[in-house]
Amino acid sequence: MRDVNRTGILIVIIMGTIMAGIDSSIVNISLPVMSRQFNCTLDEIEWVITVYMLSFSVLMPLTNWLKNRIGFFNLYLGAITLFTLGSLFCALSTDLPSLLIARIIQALGGGAMAPTSMAIISYVFPARVRGTILGWWGLGNLVGPAIGPTLGGILTEHFGWPSIFYINLPIGVLTVVMAFKYLGILRKQPKIKLPFDLAGFTTLTIFLVGLQYGIAKAERVGLSSPQIIITLAIAFLSLIAFIVIDRRVKTPIIDLQLFKNYAFVSCILVTISRAAALFGGLFLMPFLLQEQMGFSEGMSGLLILPNSVFMAALMPFAGKWSDRHGSREISMAGLVLLAASMFLFARLDVGSTVQSVIITMVIRGLGMGLLLAPLNAATLSAVRPPEVTMASSISTLMQQVGGALGIAMLAIITQGAYNGHILNGVSNMQAHHLALKQGFHISMIILLVTLIPAWFMPRRNIVRKAEEEVHIDT
Repeated sequence: MRDVNRTGILIVIIMGTIMAGIDSSIVNISLPVMSRQFNCTLDEIEWVITVYMLSFSVLMPLTNWLKNRIGFFNLYLGAITLFTLGSLFCALSTDLPSLLIARIIQALGGGAMAPTSMAIISYVFPARVRGTILGWWGLGNLVGPAIGPTLGGILTEHFGWPSIFYINLPIGVLTVVMAFKYLGILRKQPKIKLPFDLAGFTTLTIFLVGLQYGIAKAERVGLSSPQIIITLAIAFLSLIAFIVIDRRVKTPIIDLQLFKNYAFVSCILVTISRAAALFGGLFLMPFLLQEQMGFSEGMSGLLILPNSVFMAALMPFAGKWSDRHGSREISMAGLVLLAASMFLFARLDVGSTVQSVIITMVIRGLGMGLLLAPLNAATLSAVRPPEVTMASSISTLMQQVGGALGIAMLAIITQGAYNGHILNGVSNMQAHHLALKQGFHISMIILLVTLIPAWFMPRRNIVRKAEEEVHIDT
């Protein structure tokens, strides 16, 4: 297989990732405009985000079954096509219900992209360079979310909100064309017609949708609301049913045997807690910069830029390091730097200088850059080659769930802390600052505790020689 154009394959995968990444952050800024055009309330227009989040996770568990059934080529091409068509339907929507249906279609395509991309990288690239490749892929993963808000604001202001979805069309079409050119090697992958675990998929979907819906709504109505208690109870019972069902199925939708692999479980625990701390911290950051420190939206965006720049600069380096020396130590260094940045965020206030903010953002970016690619490489190296697609699906899914949990948890905690300070006679501004400070401290503690499972991550990313022999490279 020496004629494989691995650079072309990587470019195609990065293009799809960038497209999905842009959409993850471009929509929020256009919600007020959509709300006015559709004449709907804030709670109603928020479903544009919520329905995407819920639908996004539905297809992830299916990635392994679909890979065996239709192959990587058809799966990736189908995901890109579905996402692109969903984007077109979003742009053509004339009311909120049609937009929500289009967002579901879009999310089903987007949900398959990340786990499929990671699995293709493992299938095409040998383990000795996998960390480096995941570093470059992760760099592409950052471009979309980084430029999304700025691009969304410009497009919405000058061309209207449908333009934020039209922008996906040329990227999607070009990605499909390039996929036919460079991903043809994936057509040779053998296909296996495994039976579909309908009961397992149904119970897992109910659990994921119920959990994410429940924690998203808990931010507004509180954890003690009967609606939230019933929703989370249904989710919990569905999880138990899923575990019972899939332990008895020969071809389960999620292979629970993977959770007997301590190295893999360590990577998943790091992924969940890292996502909870970082998504939660990112949720608090605009409130600190804008409401406490008085920076404008534009200035806040510029102040966050050093975080993205240093993260992007370090990711390829961190990937190479993990290839040569293993992922454990560099991932732990990233966690320590991220915890330090949360401590420094908690110390920022209205009297802090711009330089203090920039230094904190740089430390956060360094930590992110050191952690992401090595963690992905360690996750794939912790399992056997036939288990890679399943492992990447679980990892991406747990990142989604961890992020949702982190945002909800910190939103509830900071709101509770704020209410408590107000009842104690603290001024509104001071109460808000103390609540944010507590939120950042909790994020710091989560990241420090994550050092424990990080210690049990695989020490080396190179798989056994016998496993390498079944790789496409040989």
